[in-house]
Amino acid sequence: MDLWTAMQAIILGIVEGLTEFLPISSTGHQIVVADLLGFTGERAIAFNIIIQLAAILAVVWEFRRKIFDVVVGLPTQRGAQRFTVNLMVAFFPAVVLGIAFADLIHHYLFNPITVASALVVGGVAILWAEKRAHRIQAETVDEMNWTHALKVGFAQCLALIPGTSRSGATIIGGLLFGLSRKAATEFSFFLAMPTMVGAAVYSGYKYRDLFQPSDLPVFLLGSVVSFIFAMIAVRGLLKFIGTHSYAAFAWYRIGFGLLILLTWQLGVIDWSTAQG
Repeated sequence: MDLWTAMQAIILGIVEGLTEFLPISSTGHQIVVADLLGFTGERAIAFNIIIQLAAILAVVWEFRRKIFDVVVGLPTQRGAQRFTVNLMVAFFPAVVLGIAFADLIHHYLFNPITVASALVVGGVAILWAEKRAHRIQAETVDEMNWTHALKVGFAQCLALIPGTSRSGATIIGGLLFGLSRKAATEFSFFLAMPTMVGAAVYSGYKYRDLFQPSDLPVFLLGSVVSFIFAMIAVRGLLKFIGTHSYAAFAWYRIGFGLLILLTWQLGVIDWSTAQG
């Protein structure tokens, strides 16, 4: 592993860790940054699968006590059973649509122009959602019912479009559907576990021929960096939402998306031919 490859792995690991659980689209940032670094193609596909798994491990570790309580209480406790059902219900819509349209989405939409457009549209949607009066029906994830979960699950399907943001879609969807800010954010984290692991397993099997033993040092470096920065992002977001809205993330999305579109229109960077 040469120095430049190590730097690419570190930068992309930082980008993945910081953006995966913030409502600013990790996939969108990975597509843009990877193209700028020249880290694309088959090797990049395999690398992204690994570092996404590392990011989700950070959430598993952060919520390990809640996960343990649910697993232990699943056979006898109604609360643990309801929580598990809610996750399954929310997880299902993205599974169906993802399997049905994953190849088409990857072929036609995985490019910086789509990402930039989705960032801007999503940012405007967040600002609109934050200005609405919130009628809270569930203060915590344990107070959610299956209809809340199903609505959040359908909102998550929007994240199949790169640049939309899985966490952004589920968090803002949760706010619109009656969840408190804390409940929407935490449920987004919990829903990320089966969603991202399932996507990684599916992609890992589909692209299994791309994994080469010689790439292990690069993947390991990127994974460690991704885990560390995902932990920082998760803890930071949970603290941030206690006293702030998501408007700051919305303005960031809009500014970043417009910057990409502006550089494309001015001919500074030919994003139209770039692929993630």
